Amino acid sequence: MVRLGSLVAASLLLSQDSVVAWTLASTKGVSRTTSTALHASLQEDDFGQSEPSRRDYLKQSAVFLGVAAWSVLDQPAEALVKGVAPPPPRKASGDTKPKCTNVEECQAMAEKREQELREKEELGPPPKVTRTGIKYRDVEDGTGDVEVKDGDDIEIYYKVLKLGKRSYDGISGEGTVVFSRGYGLEDDEDKAGVKSFKTTVGAYSNIAALNEAVIGMKVGGLRRFSIVPQKGWEKPTKACDGGPGGGGNGGDIRTDYVVVPTATMVEQEACFDTSKKPFPVSYAQQRRMAQRFDQSLIMEVQVVKVD
Repeated sequence: MVRLGSLVAASLLLSQDSVVAWTLASTKGVSRTTSTALHASLQEDDFGQSEPSRRDYLKQSAVFLGVAAWSVLDQPAEALVKGVAPPPPRKASGDTKPKCTNVEECQAMAEKREQELREKEELGPPPKVTRTGIKYRDVEDGTGDVEVKDGDDIEIYYKVLKLGKRSYDGISGEGTVVFSRGYGLEDDEDKAGVKSFKTTVGAYSNIAALNEAVIGMKVGGLRRFSIVPQKGWEKPTKACDGGPGGGGNGGDIRTDYVVVPTATMVEQEACFDTSKKPFPVSYAQQRRMAQRFDQSLIMEVQVVKVD
């Protein structure tokens, strides 16, 4: 009531047009009929009819101020405020204890798991061996009646990997990819299956391990086999034949060709046969391969097409 009285008193100082404008702007709940009636009343004054007295102004102002106060103060709020429900409580897992509490315990558990995986692999079938001693194992069998033979044109996906820590037979364990084709792992491949390697089985440009290991594979088959340096990218000279299974000195060592700080490498031009296929495409892949070509490697091959 105090607020309403103050508003009435202030309206006495306003002109007729100011009162109408202020009351119409502040009363959204006023009906259109009431607003029209007030406008008609003011028009009558403009056409020369008798002007309303001061008391009439006060009555009209009081009516509209009362309606304005009712529409502003007494109308219920229509805003809908909806909070975010808390997430449901998580179900406690069966094993809530930490698997290890310190570094020594974690290392012991990792060694135990590594030993278990190795024993599991040893219980499986032993790797097969080609006529020249290349070990291989079929990871997935192919389909169809056509088998790869010498002289066939084939299309393959491949990975060249370095030996993993758990590799006990030269082809087991998970190794780091040195370079690949067809798996979408390289910078020039947008996704898997876009690019592939095409060659002829038995071609002199291929590494010897590939020519031997793919014999007998079918389309869709996945085979993993070992690559010793002499069957891979090492030049067949006595000076370079110093890696696993070799009898030479491994080539001259030089320290000015450095990939990582303080590392020494066999000179690429001396022992690294860059003409053998498959071969890394990018410079980064070639640098990685230059560090690994004189070591035993693993290759995974998946046959895509046989002609």
